[in-house]
Amino acid sequence: MLPGPHAPGLRIGLFGGSFNPAHEGHRTASLIALNRLGLDRIWWLVSPANPLKDPRDLASLSTRIAAARKIARHPRIEVTGFEAEIGARYTYETISYLKSHCPGVQFVWIMGADNLANFHRWQHWREIAESVPIAIIDRPGATLSATHSQAAIALAQYRRGESQARVFAKEKPPAILFLYGPRSTLSSTLLRQSAKPG
Repeated sequence: MLPGPHAPGLRIGLFGGSFNPAHEGHRTASLIALNRLGLDRIWWLVSPANPLKDPRDLASLSTRIAAARKIARHPRIEVTGFEAEIGARYTYETISYLKSHCPGVQFVWIMGADNLANFHRWQHWREIAESVPIAIIDRPGATLSATHSQAAIALAQYRRGESQARVFAKEKPPAILFLYGPRSTLSSTLLRQSAKPG
């Protein structure tokens, strides 16, 4: 039922999303997080659906998982659709489940800067922020909207500097950290649009 091997003390990044489709930008963000945060592994949580997106554009869960595994191609990145198995529709439910079933694991939620701009629209977003440290990966065109977003302003007092990245997984939440580095211009939305006829 759980996404992959785990044990107390392990540092595991949780990278959730539709992955519709997965692309090299997801992999780049994951490698940045693995290296900079000193993570032992990252779990790509391929969601059954995104409540904030149009489900008509969504490929099947099995299709998205298979494609994500081809993109991930890294021994420390585990691709899973376990949220569907546990019936989790929202991120706060997923995190609550993992924390109760994986005691002692140091989880970090990973998201792109474009997602932080809309984080205040997520169900129980404050509960998420109080449950796990959150690492934000910079995205082209999203830096300003992310840092000036409602959630970023609300959590500004809990922001950590990049120099603390290696120990960030041990931080007591709320804690947020922006990671800057190689940025990918790839977007799942643009890839879907380019695949459509005409």
